[in-house]
Amino acid sequence: MRHTPHFLMTDVDEVRRLIDGHPWATIVSHTASGLVASHYPFLLEAPAPGDDPDAIVLVSHVGRPDEVAHELGQHEVLVVFQGPHGYVSPAWYPPEQFVPTWNHVTAHCWGTPEILSDDENFRVLGELVDHFEQVMPEPVSLEVDEDTARRMAKGTVGIRIRVARFDARAKLSQNKAPEVVERIVAGLRGDGPYASPALADAVERAQVDRAGSREAS
Repeated sequence: MRHTPHFLMTDVDEVRRLIDGHPWATIVSHTASGLVASHYPFLLEAPAPGDDPDAIVLVSHVGRPDEVAHELGQHEVLVVFQGPHGYVSPAWYPPEQFVPTWNHVTAHCWGTPEILSDDENFRVLGELVDHFEQVMPEPVSLEVDEDTARRMAKGTVGIRIRVARFDARAKLSQNKAPEVVERIVAGLRGDGPYASPALADAVERAQVDRAGSREAS
């Protein structure tokens, strides 16, 4: 990503919150055959005892034969998480500010995948299902028919990625005056073509964090 120091997101908890709220990610591998990209949901896993408590640990699975296409376990991969994003119109700016932008929250995470055992993979698959089913009125679990679920799981390969480094950005109009930010938030909460309540929430949260940083300094 472009090096923009004032939009850097360095707080590990903020990156975790982005991943937890937006788990659908893109895996990019630089393989012997060229670049390969796939898309899968990820969960955060607690660091193992003795690990750095600030470590970011990702678990997921890929469908066969993606593990071969990506050469998983042989080299580092890039996992991209995309949070709220959207167009910011200069119609929400003062007249002299006429250049639009695109606000976004994005994290690039690098690490070398560890291939999970069949039992670990099945456990992670169950946790993925339970994670997304928990908000349903009648959650469904793989335990409904474990034998069938285990047979289907053989078509997947589980992975764990201990993130070696990340590069995250929260570009949320922090470079604008507070009164301009208010107009941006109003536009994002409106009913126009670029309405985005989730992005409006992120912009407001960034302003609260910005104000708190000013008070603390």
